[in-house]
Amino acid sequence: MVNNLIVFSSDKKYKINKRRVHKLVNYLRQELNLSISSLPVNFISSGEITAINKKYLKHNYSTDIITFNYSGDTKNIDGEIFISTDDADKNSRKYKNTLDEEFQRLIIHGILHLAGYDDMDVKSYRIMKKLENKLLNRYKITLLN
Repeated sequence: MVNNLIVFSSDKKYKINKRRVHKLVNYLRQELNLSISSLPVNFISSGEITAINKKYLKHNYSTDIITFNYSGDTKNIDGEIFISTDDADKNSRKYKNTLDEEFQRLIIHGILHLAGYDDMDVKSYRIMKKLENKLLNRYKITLLN
């Protein structure tokens, strides 16, 4: 069970269905055998994610997702996910998939990071990407209204 899942969107261009985000996160929680005590999922602009990236990670650029694991625990999650709607939109066009699929992929990607998966080297990237694709194909949930 997810005790505290909050879905927040400061970007009003996209109508995110919060119930469906909860459903996707719950499926992932079960699939990955996780406990989630707290997990805000924030859909924000590229400007907002750039500011977070600069302040906390010392990178002065936009990115599609930033994930923070506040507890450091990879089985009992206390974390936060920030998704740039602007970068997701650009990536969906670049990789020729729908924006909805891109949002799903980013949520999966963030939860995999919280569960301890990494993509910093080629081998880890391949392992994480393979699982990400498997989960995306298994749990197709429309997140946009």
